[in-house]
Amino acid sequence: QLMESGGGLVQTGASLRLSCTTPGRIFSSAIMAWFRQAPGKEREFVALLRWGTQATNYADAVKGRFTISRGEAPNIVSLQMNNLTPADTAVYYCARGTTYSTIASGYNYWGQGTQVTVSS
Repeated sequence: QLMESGGGLVQTGASLRLSCTTPGRIFSSAIMAWFRQAPGKEREFVALLRWGTQATNYADAVKGRFTISRGEAPNIVSLQMNNLTPADTAVYYCARGTTYSTIASGYNYWGQGTQVTVSS
């Protein structure tokens, strides 16, 4: 079970840092990803990190503003979100898999999500 933290209510232009903690060590073959789901919308890809090589991929909507990275412990992945806008309001989910994928069905393990709300 993955566990997200760090969500909250912020104003436009603010920053937040989300963390995802896994129950065990993250192996080099793992793909760690963040997705988000706004009310009435489908879950959408945000960013992914190939754990071993630290290669990353981002959705166009967040490129240049969000950064996915290894956290301060070997079982943590972080998502630094800068210059937030109301369009970023959603529940953010952490996911783990072994397939390099931007589709939710490509991931086996999920957290329960953390709410991010950006006011205008």
